[in-house]
Amino acid sequence: MLKSSSGFSIQFWLPVSAIFVFLGMAPQIVSAYRLELLTIFLINVILAQSYRLMTTTGDWTLCHYILMGVGAYATGILAKKFGIPFYMAMPLAAMITVGVSFLFAVPLSRTIGFAFFIASFALGEFVRHVWLKFHNPFGGARGVNGIPKLEIGQSGDWYFIDFWEPTNFYFFTLIFTVVVLVILYRIDRSRIGNAWKAIYADSELCESIGINVARARIMVFCVAGFFAGIAGSLMAYLIGSIDPHNFEMVEMVYLIIWVVVGGVKTFWGALIGVISMSLVFELTRPLEEWRPLLFGVILIVFLVYMPGGLETIIPRFKSFFVDLFGKKEIS
Repeated sequence: MLKSSSGFSIQFWLPVSAIFVFLGMAPQIVSAYRLELLTIFLINVILAQSYRLMTTTGDWTLCHYILMGVGAYATGILAKKFGIPFYMAMPLAAMITVGVSFLFAVPLSRTIGFAFFIASFALGEFVRHVWLKFHNPFGGARGVNGIPKLEIGQSGDWYFIDFWEPTNFYFFTLIFTVVVLVILYRIDRSRIGNAWKAIYADSELCESIGINVARARIMVFCVAGFFAGIAGSLMAYLIGSIDPHNFEMVEMVYLIIWVVVGGVKTFWGALIGVISMSLVFELTRPLEEWRPLLFGVILIVFLVYMPGGLETIIPRFKSFFVDLFGKKEIS
């Protein structure tokens, strides 16, 4: 089987290339409504991949969607109340999210397993209730409204690139998503990415060879928080308003389902999960009242019968046919 220099087979790159070709042609072949859904999909890809990065140490949090909200609120406040342009507001919002992530990660690094899971939920709900209770600067239950759109090259009432146009914002998000995926992929394949995976495999062994496990867990929490903040910033600019109800527990459950369904063993598992579950989400719009039950059943089925996620299907089929026909793969 032919392989590229990165180690992935041609059979892998063909569907990935087809997906990006479709995304590049989407504005010409889908309606404005579908284009907005694709923009939200791209933002969800960034969020899911950042969450998958955190799970490489074995830490599954219930506050990652809140970190996205931190980025969204920071962007809204910086852009609306201080008039800061997007090329400054987005990195500032991401760094603010890193600061909040650090405040979360320090106490959470002293917990593991179920205690980590519940403590992260408590910290996330604390932040969400701060947004609800404080009208200044968070707007209380109404949130922050009237967030200005992205714009480049303003001259009077004219803009060099006007992101009020959905197609422009879509391509901006697509380019941003590709850049983020490249960065996250390089991190995942780096020495520090391998160290994070080793912590999940055996944290005590990692301590014995000189890896500071607590510091590494804090670091991955902050790195994942940075990209969650980027996703939140893009979402704030897309919808133009942010309120605490955008970041309730049900949204976090959907994020967990994306990652569980796709799988976390490989970098592309989260992407597979977002694609598949986004399709299910759209196809079940007529069954909105039954959707929580359906997604709960999907989560249980995958946890019990396919804990590795959809990314394990192809290797399982290959193994099945090799055992069935007794053939070896020709390299």
